[in-house]
Amino acid sequence: MPTSKSATKRVRVAKKKEERNRKVKDQLKEAIKNVEEALEAEEVETAKEELREAKQTIDKAVTKGILHENTAARRKSKLERRVNKLIN
Repeated sequence: MPTSKSATKRVRVAKKKEERNRKVKDQLKEAIKNVEEALEAEEVETAKEELREAKQTIDKAVTKGILHENTAARRKSKLERRVNKLIN
């Protein structure tokens, strides 16, 4: 247990940040999963729409500091390649 007031506050702040980060990560995983499900079902229009939403979610995670820019770019590129492969 923290003994000082500042340590107690750090525990509270860390808990809030953890909850916020978990929420964003869950949204991120859900968005990517939706794209993958559309790809498996071979639904081109749905895959395009889900890809657009997933890219937005990934970008939001970057701005909140949850993902590194390069990691986000890699994930978006990977999804984009898979959707383009389905289209062609």
